[in-house]
Amino acid sequence: MRACLGITLAAGAALPMAAQAASSVAVYGIVDVAIDHVSSLDAGGASVTRMPGLSGSTPSRLGFRGREDLGNGLNVSFALEMGFGPDTGTLNQGGRGFGRQSWVGLGGRWGTVSLGRQYTLIGTATSAADFVGPATHSIAALDSYFPNARADNSIAWRGKFGGFTVGALYSLGRDAVNAGPSPAGTNCPGEGVTDKRACRAWSAVLRYDDKRWGAAIATDVNRGGPGAFGGLRSDMLDRRVAVSGYAQFDKLRVGLGLVRRDNGASALTPRSDIWTLSGSYAFTPQFTLTAQVLRYDLKASADSARLLILRGNYALSKRTSLYTSVARIDNEGNASFSVSSGQSGANSARGGRQNGLTVGVVHQF
Repeated sequence: MRACLGITLAAGAALPMAAQAASSVAVYGIVDVAIDHVSSLDAGGASVTRMPGLSGSTPSRLGFRGREDLGNGLNVSFALEMGFGPDTGTLNQGGRGFGRQSWVGLGGRWGTVSLGRQYTLIGTATSAADFVGPATHSIAALDSYFPNARADNSIAWRGKFGGFTVGALYSLGRDAVNAGPSPAGTNCPGEGVTDKRACRAWSAVLRYDDKRWGAAIATDVNRGGPGAFGGLRSDMLDRRVAVSGYAQFDKLRVGLGLVRRDNGASALTPRSDIWTLSGSYAFTPQFTLTAQVLRYDLKASADSARLLILRGNYALSKRTSLYTSVARIDNEGNASFSVSSGQSGANSARGGRQNGLTVGVVHQF
């Protein structure tokens, strides 16, 4: 994401002493529009051609980011970021004005403490080995939590020390507006209720990055409450643990990851694993080919799924790219995941198979 507008306020006689430090505000965004076709290979499955409202290769957004230097190594920063569907112009994240991010933080050599609606920290770990990201064809097809892993009413600390990135987050009420149905969009505000455990959430991450390799581990935990997704109560935990790593070999990048979920709302089959194997190769400075294999396994069950993704990206400039993505999902048992992140109109039959094709253009500013 690149700034298209910068505003600097320098110290001056007309400003009060508290405001005499330099500050800046940047406006940035992404517009990503695609055409997606899903072909169901089984009776009872759906086939559809549409423009995704959530994501082609990366979700569309408009944001404002700012920073003020307070002196003595301290700074204040903020982010206000809205997500929108470019196909219709509507707001995503349950219609929130700034549903992707809305926070302010105080930073120093020790890191940054921030308050508001923020990303949880599991994405910091999974992105180390997931080169596809939150696209139409992605891990979101197997677990809709990942493109929605944010928490309202949260306080977070993040720090970077040499090659290490560390962080922790706690939410007093993780979702005040229903943005689902998904584990992160459950209308579970938490605040102001007699049950002090209701809708709490927390996460933590440790990540290391070098020039040639990196590794990460994170945990992400949600409590339930009235109206929570999947019947999750406040005395239950929905926990994910992610471990991942990558290696860089000149133009080739390879990543391996595992997400283990223990869902307390599922009495018979609480545990599941998602394995990801990713590879990305830059054939030229303009053209990159990315491939990913994902495997979902629901423990103590015959339900599983395999998702294959291949995406090509051609950069027309530093800000504009064309891309195409093909994918195939094979469900087993009673699994019925859709190849295109479960978007409406593309449901799979139980144990069904689907092919997907997406073509789009993305512009960053």
